[in-house]
Amino acid sequence: MNEETGKSQKVPSLFHNYISFSGAAIAVASLSSIVLLVLIELSGNTGNAYLGIFAYVLLPAVLVFGLMVIGAGMLWERRSRRRLSPEEIAQFPRIDFNSPNSRRAFFSFIGVSMVFVFMSAFGSYRAFEHTESVAFCGQTCHETMKPEFVAYGVSPHAHVRCVECHVGSGAEGYARSKITGSYQLYAVIFNKVPKPITTPVHTMPSTRDTCEQCHWSSKFYGKQLKTFSHYAYDERNSLRSTRMLINVGGGDPATGAVAGIHWHMNLANEITFIASDDHRQAIPWIRVKDGQGNVTEYVDRNRPPSAELLAKGESRRMNCIDCHNRPAHAYLPPDVALDQSFASGKLDPSLPYLKREASAVLSKPYASTNEALTSISSGLDQFYRTYYADLYASKNESIKSGIKEVQRIFKTYFFPEMKTDWQTHPNNIGHLYSSGCFRCHDGEHVSNSGKVIRNECNVCHQVLYDSAGSMESSVKTGPFQHPVDLGGLAVKKCEECHKANKPFQHPVNLGDISMFQCVECHPVKK
Repeated sequence: MNEETGKSQKVPSLFHNYISFSGAAIAVASLSSIVLLVLIELSGNTGNAYLGIFAYVLLPAVLVFGLMVIGAGMLWERRSRRRLSPEEIAQFPRIDFNSPNSRRAFFSFIGVSMVFVFMSAFGSYRAFEHTESVAFCGQTCHETMKPEFVAYGVSPHAHVRCVECHVGSGAEGYARSKITGSYQLYAVIFNKVPKPITTPVHTMPSTRDTCEQCHWSSKFYGKQLKTFSHYAYDERNSLRSTRMLINVGGGDPATGAVAGIHWHMNLANEITFIASDDHRQAIPWIRVKDGQGNVTEYVDRNRPPSAELLAKGESRRMNCIDCHNRPAHAYLPPDVALDQSFASGKLDPSLPYLKREASAVLSKPYASTNEALTSISSGLDQFYRTYYADLYASKNESIKSGIKEVQRIFKTYFFPEMKTDWQTHPNNIGHLYSSGCFRCHDGEHVSNSGKVIRNECNVCHQVLYDSAGSMESSVKTGPFQHPVDLGGLAVKKCEECHKANKPFQHPVNLGDISMFQCVECHPVKK
């Protein structure tokens, strides 16, 4: 009871203590950072998936911690007041500015609080910038994202930030990115990340928001000349060169003929399909709507879709990444990677059977990268030491540099810890080592009227020269012809004979003549 007024004195709030004030400063700083990040996203249209981890997971955790500090201070204050009478309890912590100690403590608290709030806001913005960096996407979860990060570094899109392809624009992309980012955090923390990481990514934004920001789809590209250098698995690592005109074509009649591979660009044509597997490698149903509105449906006559698949399966409109499915994360098979190294001079073709032996050591199953690198070194070194002793002495440096190059190939395209390589992530461009184009263009997709999706080779490319035959016989003016007479094997798909990790296996046992060149037994077609 206050003796002067006769009224009961109001008990000060338990919040009035330095500990609770500190907790309040933490809570205010984290709340300010959350608001700042949300405003940045809403105004900047970035939709960074990983920023949701900061704005909706980490910073809220700091906010909760600040609130807990407030509660702890209030409990401490309540316990301290048990020894005091109501008249002795001060409304606020006593601050005597005449006392140097009190004055320093007060201004220090205010200064630290202001710096803390400022640094939190600044740090949140820097965190925002960092989450959009390639280093954050590829290296924060080092082992999990290592295959994608390493392959990205040697891809044609290595200068494009991850978020520019993996995060869409608008409210839908924003919401999707938050859900995706939060789940990815959960998966990493609780070791729920699949090995390998499955593809395709079903939450990828539309290619109109990503690919077409750089690639102008209405441009006509015509034909492009390309030379393929393939080294054989024989003792000489024999070079076979093939020159082709690739009918890239276009999809806009205003800039060129609507023909070639980019007929699929969907400017006037609308192609939808239903895949029977999550990887979109088996496509039993296709619907084509041309520029005049004519609709044709095709069904794989060997693997017709079930009624349930047609009713419940995802009907997807074809876009860029259905063919260009590895634009930034391609895992090259041994055959392709080794050919590139030979062609660039990093591997010495004068080393006998280098292509065969390198492909063999690259294709072995390994539990870890370190085990693989050791096996590659010992395997190649032992081969030349045992079978080519004289050459091992005279070309030792070439052998050592070759071993290093094969090890580099493994570290770039093979990731045993994540069970990731070219076989788990096939490339749909082409059709030599996986179905690719032949997922649809296999000659087996037929309409009700009997119309078949074409699989003639010269629709997409025209071979001008193949060093497997003579110059005259290699020049093609009509449909593509295989350089050797395949006989009854001509109906097979390329991938059934062409293996990306081992020499060609003849369908019959040739015995001693297996070392002959194909053209010695099979006449070149004319």
